[in-house]
Amino acid sequence: MNIIIVGCGKVGRTLAEQLCNEEHEIVVIDTNSEKIQQLSEDLDVMGITGNGSSIGVLTEAGLKETDILIAVTGSDELNLLCCLIAKKVSDCHTIARVRNPVYNKERHFLKERLGVSMIINPELAAAMEISRLLRFPSAIKLDTFSKGRVELLKFKALPEFGLQGMSVMEIIEKFRTDILVCGVERGGNVHIPSGSFRIQDNDLVSIIASPKNSALFFKKIGVHTHQVRSALIVGGGTLGYYLASLLIEMKIRVRIIESRRERCEELSELLPEATIICGDGTDKKLLFEEELADAEAFVTLTNLDEENIFLSLFAKKISKAKLITKVNRLAFDDVVDELDLGSVIYPKYITADYILQYVRAMGNSVGSNVETLYQILDNHAEALEFYVRESSIVTDIPLARLNLKDNLLIACINRNGKVSIPRGQDTIQVGDTVIVVTTVKGLKDLKDILKK
Repeated sequence: MNIIIVGCGKVGRTLAEQLCNEEHEIVVIDTNSEKIQQLSEDLDVMGITGNGSSIGVLTEAGLKETDILIAVTGSDELNLLCCLIAKKVSDCHTIARVRNPVYNKERHFLKERLGVSMIINPELAAAMEISRLLRFPSAIKLDTFSKGRVELLKFKALPEFGLQGMSVMEIIEKFRTDILVCGVERGGNVHIPSGSFRIQDNDLVSIIASPKNSALFFKKIGVHTHQVRSALIVGGGTLGYYLASLLIEMKIRVRIIESRRERCEELSELLPEATIICGDGTDKKLLFEEELADAEAFVTLTNLDEENIFLSLFAKKISKAKLITKVNRLAFDDVVDELDLGSVIYPKYITADYILQYVRAMGNSVGSNVETLYQILDNHAEALEFYVRESSIVTDIPLARLNLKDNLLIACINRNGKVSIPRGQDTIQVGDTVIVVTTVKGLKDLKDILKK
């Protein structure tokens, strides 16, 4: 497909990289000529320096032949204007990044009246991911499929769980719960495990199951599964506001530390149920006064990665809190992952995943649609949910007889709301949603799971 990306920040660059890997024709637009030059040198993209809301610039970028325009500049208004102009000039799909909570309340109007195909709010998406983790604090990462009917959870195999040396099949037989071990990270290596694969202590293990079955499994291995009752948040920006709103709905007590007095006054009005503390979140004395040592959850959401990382390391030293650390820079994610900061949230990756999901779904509007997409296993694999719209070479045939690609698992089938972990004699049927976990990147259709 022909795709125009307006804005070459972290999200724009991440999208350009991923979409180039999937062999789309990409044009990037930004007012910063250095960013355009750098991206053009690093990737097989056409770069244009200019304002993405200019009809002349968009025409030069080939707007009339474009399938999708994605506007991810730092300005909500500019993103919406780019999409509005694109819809007036061509019949392309448009995606806008919109952060302001005011616009978030008007997203249906923006989509219907302005014709924006998709509005992505990075802070809200990140807040929703954090709220899921605080509902299930033992998970390092928690993604949902099928409107919450299926969960993909990552946890660390601690010695007290007694999983050392057990094979995947032995774990299933011993604990007798309907789960699937779909990924293991060990020492920088990623595995899509077979039944004979053996778990070691400190492995990062990903399982897929219904919420009921995942909770039952964790209970049997001795993992705490109850949501936290209170959370201490450092940083009262847009993400802090969205998160606090979600946690208050979950009946979790919220305290926010924010350094800007005007923002504290705003938050006090917007969030009357939360406790707003005006102060420096990096002040050790203040953190002790706010009982960090006894906190159930500690979430660092300042705009400085260094502050967030140091605060989480400090909290890890003095408390047993569930730690969640926001990181904006993507270049050093491998270093950050080695620091054991609990759950690390990258809003830029979350945004890119949502947009990539939409692009994949557009790429095949018949057959089977990509409904959900997550980058998992330290971004070395993908978990995709397909909706099966029509009969094909993968339907009504026992899974054991399908010639599946290597390093690929059919992890779950949702049929009329009933979730099951499939076995060899099960079949995929029209109307199912099917979850696939694989290290093979770029699947657009369920038929892509087969070897050619």
